[in-house]
Amino acid sequence: MITATTWVPRGYAAEFPTKYAVDDQELARISKLAKLKLEDAKEDLQEAEKGEDSELDGDSVMDEDEGVRVPQTKEDADDDLREYDLENYDSDDAKDTKTLSTIGNAKSLAYHDSNAEDPYLNGQDDEDEEEREELQILGVDNMVLAARVEDEVAHLEVYVYEDEMDNLYVHHDIMLPAIPLCVEWLDIPVGKTQVGTPVDQSKKGNYVAVGTFEPDIELWDLDTVDCMYPNAILGQGGQEGTDVSAKKAKKKKKKAKKANDEYHVDAVLSLAANKNHRILLASSSADKTIKLWDLNTAKCAKSYSHHTDKVCSIEWNPKETTVLLSGSYDRTAVVADMRAPDATVPRWGVESDVECVRWNPHDPNYFFITTESGMLHYHDVRQAPSSPAASKPLWKLQAHDAAVSAFDVNTTVPGYFATGSSDKEVKLWNVQESGPSMVVSRKLGVGKVFSTQFGPDAEIAFRLAVAGSKGAVQIWDTSTNGAIRKTFASRMKSSNAPVIEKLVGLKDDEDDSDESESENDEGGEDKDGWESMEED
Repeated sequence: MITATTWVPRGYAAEFPTKYAVDDQELARISKLAKLKLEDAKEDLQEAEKGEDSELDGDSVMDEDEGVRVPQTKEDADDDLREYDLENYDSDDAKDTKTLSTIGNAKSLAYHDSNAEDPYLNGQDDEDEEEREELQILGVDNMVLAARVEDEVAHLEVYVYEDEMDNLYVHHDIMLPAIPLCVEWLDIPVGKTQVGTPVDQSKKGNYVAVGTFEPDIELWDLDTVDCMYPNAILGQGGQEGTDVSAKKAKKKKKKAKKANDEYHVDAVLSLAANKNHRILLASSSADKTIKLWDLNTAKCAKSYSHHTDKVCSIEWNPKETTVLLSGSYDRTAVVADMRAPDATVPRWGVESDVECVRWNPHDPNYFFITTESGMLHYHDVRQAPSSPAASKPLWKLQAHDAAVSAFDVNTTVPGYFATGSSDKEVKLWNVQESGPSMVVSRKLGVGKVFSTQFGPDAEIAFRLAVAGSKGAVQIWDTSTNGAIRKTFASRMKSSNAPVIEKLVGLKDDEDDSDESESENDEGGEDKDGWESMEED
């Protein structure tokens, strides 16, 4: 299952990502990050040992004469095992054993002053260069990040999408501590610096923030392969207690579920990076709060309680960069200026739980709300209702029969947006003055749709990344669809050549080995192996 996806724009990924290396400084850093978890593990171990002792003290044995169970003490159990001499089970008597050499005759070994003289190591440089070339990411490539859960193992898969080659492959992955729920790309280098050291905003970075079922937010460097620990942790797990009372409070974190102003205490459901104020990251949680994080200090700058239920979706206004739109299971959407935490905020009500909220990037005075009942609402932020019940959208439509769990607005093509639903369908829409109209609907084989994301660059504006419950990522080139080409003809390159609709997915090894066979046997694919999805 893939729960969330996001794109990385072109030009941000390092051409040659580096391998993760543990030096003294890195070891000290990850030791601090892991300190709290180690303390909790020790506590759990001590509790488990106490539990085993109490169970052993209460064990009983069968009395052969009486035919009844008699309580057995720990000392009795030790006496029963003493005859087997288990303490010396692995020890060998030197008198009865013969010394063996694991390397045979040491005198026959060859020694070389340098590795270059060793014939068995001569090819090492070639292998390193080959591996380096395999990790190469070109300037015209895009990364696609997918939060995956497979066999109870959670990880973030980093794909590389080669648009010119119509190719998608897994570049590397990052292991996660819990089921991921949201991902947000960051263009600023964070973490691995002394606490309080300002982030250098003149530099561009390639990082990702990941929210999971755990209340902590992890920040990872996408240009480092085989990372073991995140660059930074936002939340209780990233704090360093200095006094005894703070440590005791941390040890009780599993029991403490009350929301506070310092960190989340429940699952993180949504993340939003501020593109203008790059050191700010907003997060929303099942603990009903929204937190504003300062990436300089990796601490919460402010906490907001605008909702009475889980806050599932947030997004910054693209023009008024201090205004945040949020949607909640309390069936309301709120628009709040984060500079005024105590101000009364306007609320818009809907008929069921909110699924997604999005601003219109082409006119930031308007925003969208999708709901669990399959509805899509379009509101004017300047027409705030007196109460949620008095909300009047400019228009609304029944987009799907089930929850609209995925939604995205194309930032390059005005009036173009996509919806995805648990009914397994992806629909593409065109919004005109008269209102929205559906252009095309598809089932792309991803199961229940959890994520739909348009490409971030103008060159791939018509590419739509779709993922869902079956654990597959598909890149749909919507510009190759006949209905889309007709609707948005004035906004794309014209071509007289026939166009085959393209859907780019991850190729299996078996598919690659049988590629030539499948091309000859299946008439539904063209010479490049793409599935034809032409309109009937």
